[in-house]
Amino acid sequence: MGYFAELRDEIDSIIARDPAARSRAEVVLCYPGFHAVQLHRAAHALWHAGLGLPARWLACLTRFLTGIEIHPAARIGRRLFIDHGMGCVIGETAEVGDDVTLYHGVTLGGISLNKGKRHPTLENGVIVGAGAKVLGPIRVGLAARVGANAVVVADVAAGATVVGIPAKQIHPRPVGTEFRAYGTPSEASDPVLKALEGMAQEIATLRAQIVEIERSGRDASVPAQDNGVPRVKHGA
Repeated sequence: MGYFAELRDEIDSIIARDPAARSRAEVVLCYPGFHAVQLHRAAHALWHAGLGLPARWLACLTRFLTGIEIHPAARIGRRLFIDHGMGCVIGETAEVGDDVTLYHGVTLGGISLNKGKRHPTLENGVIVGAGAKVLGPIRVGLAARVGANAVVVADVAAGATVVGIPAKQIHPRPVGTEFRAYGTPSEASDPVLKALEGMAQEIATLRAQIVEIERSGRDASVPAQDNGVPRVKHGA
């Protein structure tokens, strides 16, 4: 596939994942995520040509123009879509597969000062929601989803959806199912709301038990009656 064919392929993939994109021209002119990825490819080529300083300068210029910081050594696959993009950071040893979607505020960061592999690897089709942090030399599996604002510090299985701090898996899903914006499925329940609903149900059950106990106590305190007339006890 030639350069222009690959470019069209990337533009079309953005249109497929963003209903706000109405034309290829709009993507080329107005999408900072598209600009950042294309400039990164140039910086990456300079880096591997041994031109480290020019590569870093171009990456710095890209951050200034787009708000997206990608180290020139990072490995980026085909059809990466960085939606909105502001505040997105991709570290030096990060590896990003094909058809990955990142949103604004995402960090693919390192937690070690070692010179070796210290940033995450995202396999094909991964979606990382806005504000999420994926930290360390971990692997996010094929078509996995990371919910908005999650903090991921351990490997994520293929097809899994993880949310929270630290991120936990909420349910598996078949690999290759439909695209979900922001990596957060609509069917995912709010854990706080779920806890409140459980508490409300428990309170309702306790109230019913209290009412039953009070009714039983009142019944026990009323003298036995026949046809509405109290019984009269005859003693010696």
